[in-house]
Amino acid sequence: MIQELELTILPDFINDDNQLRKQLVAKLKINTNRISGFLILKRSIDARSKQTIYRIKVKVFVDEPAQVPEIQNAAYKNVQDSKVVIVVGAGPAGMFAALRLIELGLKPIVIERGKDVKQRRRDLANINKQGIVNPESNYCFGEGGAGTYSDGKLYTRSTKRGDVNKVLETFVSHGASEDILIDARPHIGTNKLPQIITAMRESILNAGGEIHFNTKVTDLDVQFGAVRGVITDKGSFNSDHVILATGHSARDIFYLLDRKNILIEAKPFALGVRIEHPQEVIDKVQYRCEVRHDNLPPAYYSLVEQVNNRGVFSFCMCPGGIIAPCATDFDEIVVNGWSPSKRNNPYANSGTVVQVNLEDVPSSDKNPLAMLHFQQQIEQQAFKVGGGLLKAPAQRMVDFVNGKISSTLPDCSYLPGIVSSNLYDVLPAFVSKSLKGALPVFGQKMKGYYSNDAVLVGVESRTSSPVRIPRDKETLQHPQVKGLYPCAEGAGYAGGIVSAAIDGIKCAEAVLL
Repeated sequence: MIQELELTILPDFINDDNQLRKQLVAKLKINTNRISGFLILKRSIDARSKQTIYRIKVKVFVDEPAQVPEIQNAAYKNVQDSKVVIVVGAGPAGMFAALRLIELGLKPIVIERGKDVKQRRRDLANINKQGIVNPESNYCFGEGGAGTYSDGKLYTRSTKRGDVNKVLETFVSHGASEDILIDARPHIGTNKLPQIITAMRESILNAGGEIHFNTKVTDLDVQFGAVRGVITDKGSFNSDHVILATGHSARDIFYLLDRKNILIEAKPFALGVRIEHPQEVIDKVQYRCEVRHDNLPPAYYSLVEQVNNRGVFSFCMCPGGIIAPCATDFDEIVVNGWSPSKRNNPYANSGTVVQVNLEDVPSSDKNPLAMLHFQQQIEQQAFKVGGGLLKAPAQRMVDFVNGKISSTLPDCSYLPGIVSSNLYDVLPAFVSKSLKGALPVFGQKMKGYYSNDAVLVGVESRTSSPVRIPRDKETLQHPQVKGLYPCAEGAGYAGGIVSAAIDGIKCAEAVLL
């Protein structure tokens, strides 16, 4: 007999199999020797009451041998001589599209403007230590895309879009911990992602696929309303199927499509700041304790509020994390966040952003690049106010709400450095006003959140693409260009590693329709 049960476990006993077995025996009302084994299927933390607990879903084997599932490595067939599909971009969408194409018997040729993960590290070091951006190799561009060096959070609400488990199992088969299969908020960690991405690359290459790094798409070969391939700075690649998975920061692709009169549309996005607290503050608030239990991970939070009919919300929260400089050009400031696998840095940070609607940018109804231009202007203003070398404008939280420039700033994880500034000189008035109204309310929801120990760092602007590349709902092809598949975040159809991976898989499958 196999049964699935739900248990509540104190943090003291979450790693104690004997205690778990005792609870199972008590709940099933059977002798302990009848249980041959059990598996944890799902694990989550419930901190809503005074006592933080784990909730776990367990599969129990009673009076029959326990079965331990094994993650099967995909048997990727050799596709070296198969039909070619071009994949532009080696982020999560592009990599998963390539692997799915191989499963379908097609040969992916992946074209990536940036470098592989190993060579990419030098450019990230230059960004962090010297404030110098390589426009082709940075936190956004390169093998694995923005996901490689942007935390590796795998939490998604995209269950209706595709098979989340397939994505997670693919990560596990390439080296990720099996914990991501059971945790309610799975997380890999920036320190572990490069090795996993490298393993995925090897799977593609070993199956006969191709990956071309340091190769930038400069044009699309479109003839009589159908794609025939891509033109790059290293030569041409021919195929009548192109999956365009370039990410939300590849602005040159949007300009290219607009220049070629290929339909694109302005799209709403969100804009704001990244807010950093001492992690111990968040732990105390969320776990209702003075010191976090060793068996509890650093706490996270999720906040949302309506201010003057405009949404203000936390985004991409990174417990035990780092604020990262994610600019893709020399004269702009963009911040994001990431965490290592142990989430053991002393700070917690989260994007805190305000919805920017099309009506906020008057020309967006006529100019498909209007929202992009608006986003870019804010980033350039942040660079100007910061004074250069990627130093970011910053302000203590209460000082910001009171309209006061901070006389001092707390220590901050943002390595290029922060500069005391008036963020009202950086953010649009409607964004500043909404943040000003929301932050004290967030403090009412989370005691200790609203504090001058917290620092606002600007700007968090790459929450999603400011442009949508339209596609047919059934074929996933662009309505004007047969064989062109706009994909994932850059096209406006995903919002994170898992949803981007799922969309990459869907676009690969659409090639056979």
